[in-house]
Amino acid sequence: MTTSTRTLFDPVTVGELKLANRIVMAPLTRNRSPDAVPPPIVATYYAQRASAGLLISEATAISQQGQGYSDVPGLYGTEQLDGWKRVTQAVHDKGGKIVVQLWHVGRVSHHDLQPDGGQPVAPSAITAKTKTVLIRKGVPTFVDTSAPRALDAQELPEIVHSFQAAARNAVETASFDGVEIHGANGYLLDQFLKSGSNQRTDDYGGSIENRARLLLEVVRAVTAAVGGGRTGIRLSPVTPANDVHDADPQPLFDYVVRQLAPLNLAFIHIIEGATGGPRELPDRPFDYAALKAAYRHAGGKAAWMVNNGYDKALAEKAVAEGADLVAFGRPYIANPDLVERLRVNAPLNTPDQATFYGGGAKGYTDYPTLA
Repeated sequence: MTTSTRTLFDPVTVGELKLANRIVMAPLTRNRSPDAVPPPIVATYYAQRASAGLLISEATAISQQGQGYSDVPGLYGTEQLDGWKRVTQAVHDKGGKIVVQLWHVGRVSHHDLQPDGGQPVAPSAITAKTKTVLIRKGVPTFVDTSAPRALDAQELPEIVHSFQAAARNAVETASFDGVEIHGANGYLLDQFLKSGSNQRTDDYGGSIENRARLLLEVVRAVTAAVGGGRTGIRLSPVTPANDVHDADPQPLFDYVVRQLAPLNLAFIHIIEGATGGPRELPDRPFDYAALKAAYRHAGGKAAWMVNNGYDKALAEKAVAEGADLVAFGRPYIANPDLVERLRVNAPLNTPDQATFYGGGAKGYTDYPTLA
C-alpha cells in the first residue's frame, strides 16, 4: 500500500490485533464505576462504540494506591474483573477490539481515596498544583490534590509487580485484547520521567536514564506477562497536565522511545501538545517527527498512534503522511457511531459537559446515532 492510498478506514494489523480501521477511541475518564467496579451500563457504553478499530478503556487503577479519582474502575479485585469481563464480552459481541489503560496516578490523588486515608505517593514529596474529582453525595466535586510522600526505592518493585499483575488479569481473566500503559499526563510514570516532579538522588532520579528507569521496568514486566504484541504505551512529551514539566523533553523522550524499540510493542500512543488543549505550545517546542524517527532508527516497529485535537481532515492528512492510527477523545463522548459519521461526513453531536464526570445514562449512553 503506497502512502497516498492510506486512509482512516483501512483495516490494519497492530501487534497481535487485527483492527477494522485506523480510528481509535482514546481513554476517557467518566467516573461511573462506584467502588471501582464497572457496572452493566459501562458495558453498554463501550459496546455502542465498538465500530472503532480499537477502543482504549478509561484509565483503570492497578491498585488502591493507584486510585486518584472517585468512581473510576480498578483491576485488582475479583468483582472489578467480573465487571470488566461483561464489558469485553459486549464489545467482542459487536466485533470490536478493546484494550485497558493501566493507571497509577501517583501524586494526583486525595487521602480520602488512599488505603487507610494515607498520603498519595510520588517520586518526590512535591504537591501537584491540580485538582482531582471526589463524588460527594452523588455530586462530582473538584478538590485540591493531597500532599504526597516520596516513594522509597524498596517500594518500587511492588509497583512494577502491580502493573504486571493487572496486565495479566486484564488479558487472562477479563478477556481484554491487550493493555495500554499510562505513561502520560502527569501520572506516576510521567512524574518519574519529568524533572519538575522528580528530584530524587537515587537510581530513579537525576539523569535521563535514571528517570526513565521505572517506566522501562514496568513496560518490560508487562510485556513479559502478556506479550509485546498486546502492549501499548501512552506518552505526552510536553503536556502541562497535572502540573508536570521537564526542562529538556526532546532528549528525554528520544531516549525513552529508543529503549522501547526492542520490546516489539503493539503501538506507541503520542499526545501532541497539551492534553485536551493546544497542539502547539510555543514555550514547549517539540519535534514529533524526530521522536518517531528516533524510534524507527532504533528498530521499533510498533504502530504509531497520534492524538490531540484531530478532526477528519487532520486525521486523513496524518495517515497519508505515515501515522498508523489516530485517536479521538472528546468526539467519542457524544458520537458512539463516530466511524460512520466520519465516513459519510455527517455532523457530530455536541457533548454535554455537565455529564462528563459521574452520573448515569444521561450524557453517557443516550446520545443518538445516525440510524
